Amino acid sequence: MSHDATKNLNEVMRKYDRESNTRAWEGKPKIAVQAYLAAFAIFEVYVTLFGTMLDEVRLTSFVGGLLIAGFLIFPSHKHEFRVNYVPWYDWVIMALGAVSFFYFCFNANTIVQQLPALKTYEVVLGVIGILALFELCRRSTGVPIMIVAGVFIAYALYYYGIKRGLGAGAFKSLVCSLFYKKTGILSTPINVCSKYIAVFIIFGAFLERTGISDFFIQLANSLAGSSAGGPAKVAVISSALCGMVSGSSVGNTVTTGSVTIPMMKKTGYRGEFAGAVEAAASTGGQIMPPIMGAAAFLMVDYVSLPYSNIVVRAILPAVLYFTGIFICVHLEAKKSGLQGVPRRELPPVMPLLKKTYLLLPLVILVYLVSSGSRTMAFAAAIATVTAIVVSMFSKETRMTPKKFFEALAGGTQGCISVGVACCVAGIVAGCLTMTGLANQILHAIIGTLEITFGAMLISIPIGLMCAVYLVEYSNRGKLAQVITLLVDVMSGIPSIVAGLFAFSMFTILIGPGTINGFEGSVALSLLMLPTVVKSSEEMLKIVPHDLREASYALGVTKQRTITKIVLRTALPGIVSGAILAVARVIGETAPLLMTAGYIASTNVNLFSGQMTTLPVYVYQEYSKLNANCPANASAACVTTIPMERAWAAALVLILIVLILNLIGRLVAKIFAVKSER
Repeated sequence: MSHDATKNLNEVMRKYDRESNTRAWEGKPKIAVQAYLAAFAIFEVYVTLFGTMLDEVRLTSFVGGLLIAGFLIFPSHKHEFRVNYVPWYDWVIMALGAVSFFYFCFNANTIVQQLPALKTYEVVLGVIGILALFELCRRSTGVPIMIVAGVFIAYALYYYGIKRGLGAGAFKSLVCSLFYKKTGILSTPINVCSKYIAVFIIFGAFLERTGISDFFIQLANSLAGSSAGGPAKVAVISSALCGMVSGSSVGNTVTTGSVTIPMMKKTGYRGEFAGAVEAAASTGGQIMPPIMGAAAFLMVDYVSLPYSNIVVRAILPAVLYFTGIFICVHLEAKKSGLQGVPRRELPPVMPLLKKTYLLLPLVILVYLVSSGSRTMAFAAAIATVTAIVVSMFSKETRMTPKKFFEALAGGTQGCISVGVACCVAGIVAGCLTMTGLANQILHAIIGTLEITFGAMLISIPIGLMCAVYLVEYSNRGKLAQVITLLVDVMSGIPSIVAGLFAFSMFTILIGPGTINGFEGSVALSLLMLPTVVKSSEEMLKIVPHDLREASYALGVTKQRTITKIVLRTALPGIVSGAILAVARVIGETAPLLMTAGYIASTNVNLFSGQMTTLPVYVYQEYSKLNANCPANASAACVTTIPMERAWAAALVLILIVLILNLIGRLVAKIFAVKSER
């Protein structure tokens, strides 16, 4: 790649990928920074594979090292491109943040034994460490995750200070839990990142230095470049292959897109379509085994399953994802009559087959992980060594000392954003655990969303088809009169009757005592259906008949006229009617008590077992009135907790309805027919 091409690539990455918005280092300062990054990578690999130190020591040293690396790499502003420049305040923040973690690292045994007692300066150091992480989070991953964590911290302060009655001690208790205990920053996410993710990121950095990305692109060109719409198919295949070793969707897009997008445009694809294909395919690379995103490694720890099981379960969704994109590309190419790239312009197959040795590290990694003969960290380490060895087979891919040095530094740089995100995620999880919020209302929120969404999937398509039939096809015949009568009758039935109908139907079809979330969705869909039908019918009626006549005059079929003109014109009103229908049923209690039941735990399976919704939760908590506290109860026992939970759930329900209305307005605005003035 030429110097100008590399410069343009870096500019694109800086613009669209926050992780690529890095400082400009040159000369001896660049060598010094890369030396630190490489040393940190070596230290992390050694600690992961051979370290036997206390968890608090291992994790704080990891986070402290990441803080230094992060402030050396990421500037405070997006467009700060001064070479070899770090403002004084960055040095101060970096030093204070690192000192707070390294103080904990060197005094971990003493601090752990004396918890929850903390000295004043230890509380100050904890606050500094949290704030430094927040600032680095803003620089490397963006503001949203920082805002979410801040909201949860504010709620935790309210919980400790007001509900638990700790007053001024609430702040100290929160700092202790988030910074010094394994319930905050040092919780499961950063532990998984330190033990597994970091080593895999370093492995990916080494694998990329062997030139495997270029090999994947050339291989995809050889396989599919000459077929109909070949360049688009190349984009899909190469993105899938590169996604096996890359965790950055933007990086994947730029790497493969710099080759495939010009080829797609050259063969006749529209620029928007070419960009969309590359973006969609590269995004899917994050779910492509064996190296997936950080979520896959978190699953290993949370669900206590071997990583090989996660990989096996990810194969089918990944294959289906890329197959779907491939089919869409093929159909578009056939529709537009697009041809592929002439075979003579594509790389020959035989020379590429000689480079299949580059796949050996991935093969070894998959084998070691699937066999369970080594830990994931050791498997990644062995695969890394294999990548170094296979790179020596060719002069083009040979791992020189410079490439080795750059791979180590690149691995550490790739760990920064993931590590910081894991730390902030630990803060969020810690606040949820400490306040008990996750165990109190989360299951009801999940139940409400799933059951309501299920009802929408049933009632909206059926209601819309009924409305289309009544307005466009019926000619007010007897069937239309019967449908109208049934809709009018359904509008007036009590909600408990809808619940009884759904309960009876499932009892007859499946068996007595059947209660699940989908049964609740069916009950709510009966209540939603009349509103959807009537609102959609009225919206279709007000569409000017002249639009239909004009379409017919141009030779457009009735079915296409309805889908492309009538429904499109009436869409804002149809969406508003659907939102009204949702608001009508989302607060129902009686039918859901009968059909979905009530449980105190989380059930995400809509088709099996009882589920709790927010209205049912409000009813259950309100029915408790006030809790009874024993005579020797502590200040943590608050008699009004059930009532407070009921009001909190009601507020969440209102917020969900508000969000649905905002989404409906947004959809209506986006898809509404634009009028010219």
